[in-house]
Amino acid sequence: MQMMTMLSKWVLLILSFLLIVRSTPSSLASEELAEISRNFLSYAKESDFFDWMVGIRRKIHENPELGYEEFETSKLIRAELDKMGIAYKYPIAVTGIVGFIGSGKPPFVALRADMDALAMQEMVEWEHKSKVPGKMHACGHDGHVAMLLGAAKILNEHVQLLQGTVLLIFQPAEEGGGGAEKMVKAGVVENVEAIFGLHVHSNLPLGQVSSKPGPILAASGFFNAIIKGKGGHAAIPQQAIDPILAASNVIVSLQHLVSREADPLDSQVVTVAMFQGGKAFNVIPDSVTIGGTFRAFSKESFMQLKQRIEKVIIGQASVQRCNATIDFLENEKPIFPATVNDESLHEYFRNVATDMLGKPNVKDMSPLMGSEDFAFYQEVIPGYFFFIGMNADTNEKLPSAHSPQFKINEDALPYGAALHASLAVRYLIQSQQKMLVPSSCQRHHDDEL
Repeated sequence: MQMMTMLSKWVLLILSFLLIVRSTPSSLASEELAEISRNFLSYAKESDFFDWMVGIRRKIHENPELGYEEFETSKLIRAELDKMGIAYKYPIAVTGIVGFIGSGKPPFVALRADMDALAMQEMVEWEHKSKVPGKMHACGHDGHVAMLLGAAKILNEHVQLLQGTVLLIFQPAEEGGGGAEKMVKAGVVENVEAIFGLHVHSNLPLGQVSSKPGPILAASGFFNAIIKGKGGHAAIPQQAIDPILAASNVIVSLQHLVSREADPLDSQVVTVAMFQGGKAFNVIPDSVTIGGTFRAFSKESFMQLKQRIEKVIIGQASVQRCNATIDFLENEKPIFPATVNDESLHEYFRNVATDMLGKPNVKDMSPLMGSEDFAFYQEVIPGYFFFIGMNADTNEKLPSAHSPQFKINEDALPYGAALHASLAVRYLIQSQQKMLVPSSCQRHHDDEL
């Protein structure tokens, strides 16, 4: 193991020397670029490096913080960046951080990790279980932070490979708080050419990654409706106006929006997940509250669904002589756009991941109806989002994200750190190459004249 560690370091040192002595970084051959990726993974798997990432992840896991409350998590991240001598800006969007590695000049590429936990009680009994009642890292964001700090360490120790600047975005409030939107509004991705983000996947095998070009995750929104009638005794319903009956008709009609109004080839979802009304067996209540979520892969379909939800709720309530008001909760739970992967970045990602992991371990996936606020970055710059496997036993179906039994296989951490670092390094090299091509073509054109 010690021999392999020394060999990896020597290979990276030689590649760094080649970058310096050649006329341009883009003159590195494809095999030399592939070797960078493979050696980054070997470096991230070294025992000291791995144990350091695991320690960070466990500290964050023990002390989960909800969206815009990630003060201790942010403090830990800043302490690690300080140890590495990496410059950063803080605070952004309350608790967010943006670190900078490289020349400080263009081109700029960004890597993103989310920091927030979920409001649920952890049910996994282990040494580093959440110490905060009712809060848990049940979506892997603790691992995401550890991976990005791991990438920062790799990049910082091989800064001579960077032909531009890497931004390290540690973002608050992904879980419904729209932290990415606030980071975008704060200007963190201005002048950035591309951004990459990842998410752990419970049932994708360890050492594999998956993604696809185009829409990968759905746009999502929430709704809350209050349906008002007139309360009364259950034995004399003719003297009341029953909001429970009205709400029941509303729910059935909402399901028809997808089954009878949406194109079957255009995936959409409307789910009513909350129904509150009445406290006694023999009393018709004055009002009922229902709530749920709606999702679609295109902006047009999503907005059409939103309009129809409002019309159906008001219309069906009116049929039953009730009044209805609808709140789409956009101030509390921002509407997330669809997560749409840039086509050209898909090919780039596949090349980098294949060089590191081998072609059989780079999988195409079907789109999911879940949502991700990484989409806010993709609305303003090209972005790419992918999933990283952590299931070491393909015969076992692990608990999915947002489950109180969710757990991370920490052996996935080196893969995330190395992929982040490789995507950034090689993107900057290729970006420099693209900048040089026009001038080269112009010289040839002038020579011909």
